[in-house]
Amino acid sequence: RNHTLMTDFVLSGFCKHPELEHLLLFMFCLIYTMTIIGNLLIFVVTVHPTLRMPMYFFLRTLSFLDVSTASIVIPKMLVNFLSENRNISYMGCATQLYCVIFLGATECYILAAMAYDRYVAICNPLRYAIIMNSRVCHCLVLLSCCSGNVVSVVQTAWVFTLPFCGPKKINYFFCDIPPLIMLSCTDTSLYEKQITAATALVIFTPFCLILVSYACIISSILKISSAESRRKTFSTCSSHLTVVALYYASGTFVYLRPKSGNWGDTKKVLALIYTTVIPTLNPLIYSLRNKEVKGVLIKIIAQ
Repeated sequence: RNHTLMTDFVLSGFCKHPELEHLLLFMFCLIYTMTIIGNLLIFVVTVHPTLRMPMYFFLRTLSFLDVSTASIVIPKMLVNFLSENRNISYMGCATQLYCVIFLGATECYILAAMAYDRYVAICNPLRYAIIMNSRVCHCLVLLSCCSGNVVSVVQTAWVFTLPFCGPKKINYFFCDIPPLIMLSCTDTSLYEKQITAATALVIFTPFCLILVSYACIISSILKISSAESRRKTFSTCSSHLTVVALYYASGTFVYLRPKSGNWGDTKKVLALIYTTVIPTLNPLIYSLRNKEVKGVLIKIIAQ
């Protein structure tokens, strides 16, 4: 009976710190610019004929997902810094939620596919070209996108069938599951269990596959007699492990217990990690630690 027909929401963002708004505006403008430039460079470099390998195909896909995620979240955040009207329409909120979940879930699966690619390259080098052929790579990306779409459709539909009683202010900087269910006036315990199950499917399952892949990789590396060869082999995996650790850890803390505690600055910072920071860091991590990428980039600049 207390159900309120919501036509829009208000994204409060970082309104608790108005004195920092100009600094945050500058910082996120810089982050978004770096994200666009860095990921475009990765895309341009990895289409070079000398880098036509599965590893770089997955890296291009990752760059596309990162640019898309940042573009869904940051521009709206920048507009809210410049305007006192921080409303987002009901359909706009649903669309943003769908896109963020779809891109995030797809990236989780792509990171697992990249780990499998490294496993085949290191543990089965002679059969690498046969196992990781073009058809397999495209199927892995398509499967990741389809899985991400299914998860996103189910989660978005479930959230927006909940009755919202107000207030319509979302204590967040974009539309996401945890702050939205805080606005519901019904018992969400069943939905919270469903989110936990979805988190296990989207985060823990691919993470376990990554752990198994790297357990096999480490076992193979330890069998290499040359210390220099071991170092070079492990360096090709360390970049991916860095991204995995940041991405999965921040996502787990946000979604595993969506309605626990108050939605303060801590969880906003965790959400910032996987929506804005990681898309900016990925080009730096994968380019600065990869001699092939740096070599091609130097050639392109020198032309």
